[in-house]
Amino acid sequence: MLTGRNAVVTGGSRGIGRAIVERLCRDGAHVVFNYATSDDAAAEVVRTVRGNGGRVRAVRLDLVAVNTRAVFTTIRHAALRMRDGGRIVNISTANTVRPGPGISAYVASKGAVEQLTVVAAHELGARGITVNTVSPGATDTELLRGTNQPQALEAVTGMIPLRRLGEPADVADAVAFLAGHDGRWITGQNIRATGGLA
Repeated sequence: MLTGRNAVVTGGSRGIGRAIVERLCRDGAHVVFNYATSDDAAAEVVRTVRGNGGRVRAVRLDLVAVNTRAVFTTIRHAALRMRDGGRIVNISTANTVRPGPGISAYVASKGAVEQLTVVAAHELGARGITVNTVSPGATDTELLRGTNQPQALEAVTGMIPLRRLGEPADVADAVAFLAGHDGRWITGQNIRATGGLA
């Protein structure tokens, strides 16, 4: 449980980010999340979470250079402000080990996130702060369905040992594990939440 803990989620108004906000709030954390453009989507998350008794606040803030510079800056600021024993969980992608054509910049930036995680784990470990990455595979979000043809999604589902696309909640569960007490001895790791795809 995360009762009495504060959490910051970047990009929490939809998809995986929203599922993370909802799960951390359900576990008792007070969550602040940012969103870039959709006031309506952010307001819906706040309504839903508060309706279930959660504590949440949304902040409109567009992070530039999301996958590298923003992660580096966020880790740096978090390290300066968070208490000893805190948790940092970054989000990467299974595409760093299963790359495809046309995504070189994306994969390179997420690879940087994975390396920043390992370095930060070493730098912050003496304070009991764990730093890990969760790398989702094919996860059933608006973004995935908006950028892939149905036949491509069917093909990738057939390659997943668990024979389904991931759900945002599957990824959120991995994040919650690392953020909670049970994740206290895990740091510098990349948890691939892929259903066995990667």
